[in-house]
Order: sequence, then C-alpha cells, then structure tokens
Amino acid sequence: MFDKLEDLTRRLEEINMLLTEPEVINNQEQYRELMREQSELSPVAGKYKEYKEAKEGIEDSLAILDEENDEEMRELAKEELNACKEKVAECEQELKILMLPKDPNDDKNVIVEIRGGAGGDEAALFAADLFRMYSKFAENNRWKVEVMSANENGIGGFKEIVFMVIGTGAYSKLKYESGVHRVQRIPSTESGGRIHTSTATVAIMPEVEEVDVHVDPNDCKIDVYRASGNGGQCVNTTDSAVRITHLPTGIVVTCQDEKSQLKNKDKAMKVLRSRIYDMELEKASSEQAAERRSQVGTGDRSEKIRTYNFPQGRVTDHRIKYTSHRLNEILDGDINEVLDNIIAADQAARLAKMNESV
Repeated sequence: MFDKLEDLTRRLEEINMLLTEPEVINNQEQYRELMREQSELSPVAGKYKEYKEAKEGIEDSLAILDEENDEEMRELAKEELNACKEKVAECEQELKILMLPKDPNDDKNVIVEIRGGAGGDEAALFAADLFRMYSKFAENNRWKVEVMSANENGIGGFKEIVFMVIGTGAYSKLKYESGVHRVQRIPSTESGGRIHTSTATVAIMPEVEEVDVHVDPNDCKIDVYRASGNGGQCVNTTDSAVRITHLPTGIVVTCQDEKSQLKNKDKAMKVLRSRIYDMELEKASSEQAAERRSQVGTGDRSEKIRTYNFPQGRVTDHRIKYTSHRLNEILDGDINEVLDNIIAADQAARLAKMNESV
C-alpha cells in the first residue's frame, strides 16, 4: 500500500506542475481531466502526509527518550509518543478506506424509480413520501431533481415516479437505497384505525452517457401519443408523450412530462440507457454471487432493506441492523445518519474481504 501511496504522491506533484503550464490551461478538456484527478488524489495524499508526520513524531519522541535525562522532558516525550502512535493507527485505517477501489459511477447523476408495491393506494401514498424524502435530501445537498415521468393515483400518491437527481456524488450516496421499503402505519384511507403494512420498491441507476451504452435506433419501437393526467396548456392537447420499447430486452420507457416531444424522447432515452446498463450490472453481479452477498446495498431488488414504523416513530435498516427513532426527520430528507452507517458497514465489509485476500 505504501508503494502505491508514494506513486500517488508523485503523480499529484506532477499534476500540480502541469496545471500551471499555459498549454494545459488553454486545453480545456485536459485541464478539466487533470483537475478531476487532482480532486481525487488530494485527500489521499493529504492523509498520507499526516501519516508520515506522525511517524516522524514517533521517531523524534523515541530519540528524546533515549537521550534526555530530564524527567519533565521525558514525560512530555511520552505524551507525544502516545499521541503520534494513535494518529498513525487512525491514519492507517483511513488510508485503507481511501485506497479501496472506487466505484466508477460514484460521481454520476442518478435516475431513481419508485413504484408502489403491495398495499394499493396506501403503497402509492408511501411512494410519494419516499419521493419527497429523496427530493428534500437532494435539496439539502444542493442537487437538482428533474422528474422524468409520473403515474399518479388521483389522491396524491404515485403508482410510479421516475426522476433524475443531478449533482456530483449523487450516486455514491443514493446507490444504497435500491430495494423494497416497507411502511407500517394507519392509512388515511382506513376508517377502522388498523395498522397496515405496505411496500414500495426503489431502483437507483447511474445516469449513462451514449458513449457508455449505445442504443441502436433500429432496436427501438417509438410511439407518440397524447399525454394524460395533470398538465398545463399543450401537454394534454398535442402528441408530446413518448413511449420507447427496446426490442432486444423488452424494456419499455415512457415520458410525458415535457410539452416538447423531442425533450420527452431525450429523457426517455436517458432512462432506457440507464436501465440497459443496470441490467448488465445485475447480470455481472449475479455471476459473482458470493461477492454480491458480502457487500451492503447491492442486494436483489426484491430484498426488504428498510422499515418505516409510524406507531413507534422508528426507522430500521435491516441490512446493518440499524435503528433510528427520528422517523419524521428522516422522511423530511435528513437521511445522512442512515447512509453514513450503511457506507461505514460497506467499507468494513470490503476491508475485511481485502484483508482475507492478502
């Protein structure tokens, strides 16, 4: 690991030099790529510098203890030695995490699909609650939310809603949200006051560029039709809605949110590319079943990952046995604590697997 860290430090120094050269500054594409690489390497190099300084502190403290007879100075050296040893151990652990292989999709925007599951109208209302939760979370991170398509149930719920979260690092946080979310509460549609259990499924996919997944237009059947449901002038009076059927996979994507047929087609193609890419990821992951099971947040879509229990004000993530009694705050978009615990568990599992293979 330390040989890699030395190479990484030298590479960062090289990048810092290149970024001052006029020909690089004038080449916007190269400049952006170097800036991206610099932002990735800087945290690791900074932590490695802290590690080396702490190691030097240990050597200096040991030298003082060997040479110094003054008791007060020796006590100070012992305190410094203990502090530096703690710092070294802390830095080693953080460096191991920083050196874990990075998911190439982490910096991408995400496409989120939420569908009401078991529970009829109550499941659709819960899907709307989840949409609001993720929208608030995105707003807190200064990310943008763009609805791609929505199928409402008429009482404020969604049978299905597809939206994009646009912001650097959106996938790195939200990728752990795929799976079945379960709610336990008295539905507003229930007159008897009984607690019902309903579900909604969440699918998280990275936004995929055309260069990553090429979709042959000849493989697509494209239908245009008049949009239905809520909409302003022109939305329900022109053939602006688009349905794309990808013949090789059978994937069907619809979009009717925009007034423009071209804009709806563009949005639908983005969703289609992401679904095809996600299908390939699922296939690759199922071929590595053991590794898939050892990781947090990469379970099967049918896996129940979280329960939102209203009578107890409780949210439980079943993958890591984590429980919070901040239900209202979580549904209001404050999901950082939950995600941080999931990320920490995932990192611990990956570190353990890495140590096994050493």
